[in-house]
Amino acid sequence: MCGTCGCSGGAVIRLAAGRPDDGSLPGAALSDHGPGHAPGRDHGHGHGHQHAPGDRPGSHDRTVELQQKVLAKNDAIAQRNREWLASRGILAVNLMSSPGAGKTTLLERTARDLTGKIAISVIEGDQETALDARRILAAGSQVVQVNTGAGCHLDAEMLSQALPELDPPAGSVVVIENVGNLVCPALFDLGEAARVVLASVTEGADKPLKYPHMFRQADLVLLNKTDLLPYVDFDPRRYAADLRRVAPAALLLQLSASTGDGMRPWYDWLRRRTSAPHE
Repeated sequence: MCGTCGCSGGAVIRLAAGRPDDGSLPGAALSDHGPGHAPGRDHGHGHGHQHAPGDRPGSHDRTVELQQKVLAKNDAIAQRNREWLASRGILAVNLMSSPGAGKTTLLERTARDLTGKIAISVIEGDQETALDARRILAAGSQVVQVNTGAGCHLDAEMLSQALPELDPPAGSVVVIENVGNLVCPALFDLGEAARVVLASVTEGADKPLKYPHMFRQADLVLLNKTDLLPYVDFDPRRYAADLRRVAPAALLLQLSASTGDGMRPWYDWLRRRTSAPHE
């Protein structure tokens, strides 16, 4: 869990919605779901104030019990999210990565390339600012920004608040751009239908072995920034072999979101999971 990673019970969840037709996306005027209402207070960030295991007799047992309660509550809300999405025929994809891997760039190009082919909207997770949400809005997708404050991941309750604000059309795709983090997001089911892990060649080839839990959760792994392979020390074959060891069922695709190379298989992967026609 994230009891020692910096999460705090005082996190304030902020939502800001934007649609391409009106360009709305308030910056400083985000709506606050603060203490007393914020899911961050209930969803488990309170364990940020727990003493580390070993601080006092029985502390480990209490920490484990709290973690179990946090995840049980989250899973119940995630199931409600899943039912809400399924009733509308909406594909929800949880997109996870470390900071700087290129999630927003991937979504910008995806939104532009699939305009008129697949309706894509985005729930954008960051600790602060609406910078990425503005980029998504400019690319033509409706978006809701979720700011987590000190929280290091999105959870099911945050998604349950964001979905009505986003109001995605039936039969569309909702991509949840999680907070950049290769640890905690893997623990929390949001109600998504698929999990995608985005990695980049600039991070090094050892990430599947160093962060196995994240990669074991993946239905699809996208290896981004392949245009930089001539300039970095990265062995794609080693990466693929290590990924197979950790997550043998995960599909691996290589692409460059900045140049557009290799994007077609990613689009086909999305189409296969929706009613959108294949080209």
